[in-house]
Amino acid sequence: MDIEIQNDQEVCKVDSLELKSHAEKFMRALGRQDDELSILLVDDADIQNLNRQHRNRDSATDVLSFPQMDDDDFISHMLGDVVISVETAERQAKEHHFSLEQELVLLLIHGLLHLLGYDHERSPEDEKAMKAKTWELFDLIFPGQTPSSSCGY
Repeated sequence: MDIEIQNDQEVCKVDSLELKSHAEKFMRALGRQDDELSILLVDDADIQNLNRQHRNRDSATDVLSFPQMDDDDFISHMLGDVVISVETAERQAKEHHFSLEQELVLLLIHGLLHLLGYDHERSPEDEKAMKAKTWELFDLIFPGQTPSSSCGY
């Protein structure tokens, strides 16, 4: 398993080694221990640029996922990239009554599940499945912790 983390933001202090450890735990739990994952931590300006370039949405967001494999690509073990705005995560953490670490873990899970084909926007059933998997994985790191009702994940 190869997980690369690049911290390109200076908004908040983030323990990249701990976030990497959490990502490794998720990859093992998902049976993806032979795969590679890239995590990029950015500020709102950087994620807004990526959102505009790749999704035609000119606004900051919390997390973006960029898969590297498609259905026909079984040779590569590179799942893709998860880009997280630490600046947005810090704001959302307060709304969700979470620590910054908890919010970053939640966003990491969300991005990782998108790389694996989960999509909460496809249907109510898919949204329910993604939420269930999100909280199953979150519970591996923070047992019994749940967010406020303002959290849509």
